[in-house]
Amino acid sequence: MNRAENLKRLEEPLDVLVIGGGATGLGAAVDATARGYRTGLVEAVDFAKATSSRSTKLVHGGVRYLQQGNVALVREALHERAALRRNAPHLVDELGFICPIYRWWEGPYYFTGLKAYDLLAGAANFHPSRYLGRKETLAKLPDMKKAGLHGSILYYDGLFDDARLALTLARTAVDGGAAVANYARATTFLYENGRVCGVHVRDDEEGRTYEVRARVVVNATGIFVDELRKLDDAGALPLLSHSRGSHLVFPSDLFRGSVALLVPRTADGRVLFAVPWHGHVVVGTTDIPVQHAELDPVPTREEVDFIVEQVNAYLEKPVKRTDALAAFAGLRPLVSGAGAVTAKLSREHLVVSSRSGMVTVTGGKWTTYRKMAEDTIDEAARQGGLPPVPSPTATLPLHGSPGPSGHPSDAGYAAYGTDRDALLALERADPSLAQRLAAGLPYTRTEVVFAARSEMARTVDDVLSRRTRSLFIDVAAARAAAPSVAALLALELGRDEAWQREQVAAFERIAMQDAAQIG
Repeated sequence: MNRAENLKRLEEPLDVLVIGGGATGLGAAVDATARGYRTGLVEAVDFAKATSSRSTKLVHGGVRYLQQGNVALVREALHERAALRRNAPHLVDELGFICPIYRWWEGPYYFTGLKAYDLLAGAANFHPSRYLGRKETLAKLPDMKKAGLHGSILYYDGLFDDARLALTLARTAVDGGAAVANYARATTFLYENGRVCGVHVRDDEEGRTYEVRARVVVNATGIFVDELRKLDDAGALPLLSHSRGSHLVFPSDLFRGSVALLVPRTADGRVLFAVPWHGHVVVGTTDIPVQHAELDPVPTREEVDFIVEQVNAYLEKPVKRTDALAAFAGLRPLVSGAGAVTAKLSREHLVVSSRSGMVTVTGGKWTTYRKMAEDTIDEAARQGGLPPVPSPTATLPLHGSPGPSGHPSDAGYAAYGTDRDALLALERADPSLAQRLAAGLPYTRTEVVFAARSEMARTVDDVLSRRTRSLFIDVAAARAAAPSVAALLALELGRDEAWQREQVAAFERIAMQDAAQIG
């Protein structure tokens, strides 16, 4: 993806302009492009900068929603889980989850619920749930608390890298002919006869403002959709409530095993996961109501302590806050319910149109991004008077998909799919690029160069937070890598030493926010 070329193409008349480069917006751009509509997308900061890079890393039906009786949502999510596994086998893997049993009655209770989960998945089920005895449970998760353990229920769900999937969607859209750009901020709307017909877009790198025209504009700005709706209509009522979900990341030797742990009920009525991811273990999440949308939310010390307390109830050797290598938080865009607490608000999505014809999509979750996009572009086509075309995305392979034989656990840049050959070609041309960015990180200098040339990376934060997941797995190692990443980016983007110093300082400020909660 060449950013300058994409910005130039945004000046051409479009059928659909999507504002927002998270899961929902990128999915909508893929869907619109796949139907043959001339499509553009602008993102004010970086792709998946906010919520879409800060999930619990699960592609799942949602066992919590099954507990709440929301069968339709679970069934839809399980169907979408299967589609995503099929369309992006290099990014989505199957993962076993252990639901422990410490009281005799929990066995039949959890077994019945998880068998219902299997049934709702139907033919798309990964593997059937089954009961494990105490010995077999400890063989899979040797660090489980042994006292009182009767056994467990083993079930299966999906595991993925959220930011990498977002970049894959961006590249899929561009492959299909879409014009896509980050650091391109929609500032004001354009109108004709009372209808939205485009936006002014400011290129935050160059300071130039573009006029981007389209037959229909889609507001897919996630936690910020209400702000854009008010820009279109000052009297628009809020659609969202926000909830913060925080996570801790621990070294894998504190949670040995190849499967995840499900804590079926926390003190606040949620479920908690400990998930093996990128050689580490992600533990979360919380559910804290917040009043305002934030681009870089930070876990509170109380949330960190809560996560530690809840997971320690299931561990033989308790972990400490200071054992964590990283912490991160994201905000959920929850469709509002009068008087409801955020833990009970629906994750179902909502598509609405304003009087001016702008289409807004909000709510939902990563697993159902494709269905959200399909519903959004159905409505966008109606609002824009576009020829009706069915969505083909249920069976559309995403960029880099190696086909059904591919597997995310294959060695060597597997998450890049068929782009793996391009990364290896860079290393053949310059073997020094194969060096790791820093001790404790699995990423190489090759990935920085590739990110700049092919994935529209513009900052050190882009590289260390989203093109790689360095900041999300080891804050200290990411900070150590920042100067070398800045130097590599400067060579690729034509920046000077002053720019490098500014980039390192900016990344240091981001990194220290989360580090302060675990130090």
